[in-house]
Amino acid sequence: MNPLTVEWVEKAEGDLTTALRELRARKSPNYDAACFHAQQCVEKYLKARLQEAGIAFSKTHNLTFLLDLLLPIESGWDISRQKLLALTAFAVAYRYPGASADKDTARQALNFCKEVREAVRSSLGLSP
Repeated sequence: MNPLTVEWVEKAEGDLTTALRELRARKSPNYDAACFHAQQCVEKYLKARLQEAGIAFSKTHNLTFLLDLLLPIESGWDISRQKLLALTAFAVAYRYPGASADKDTARQALNFCKEVREAVRSSLGLSP
């Protein structure tokens, strides 16, 4: 892997660690943050895959936009579109007043995150 791809993967893993920590916290869990960091993990993994393939991408948090850039080389990933839509919504919906994530929502966000993470890591030749 090229060095920038490795950096994207490392950043993604940091977001995963933070999301898991918030989901598992016994005192004052921040489920909003768990959802946000689950989305961030996936965003960075998709960008890692794009980077490794030499596909240019802009600054965006829209996971389905990134997916569309990847489909020419990862056509099977389109089955994740609904999960990516949900993750994008989870990240935005809970960052501002008006809505808050609960533990079930955070758990769902992490499950979606782990599924996408596994697919990208496999594509990059990394262990799950």
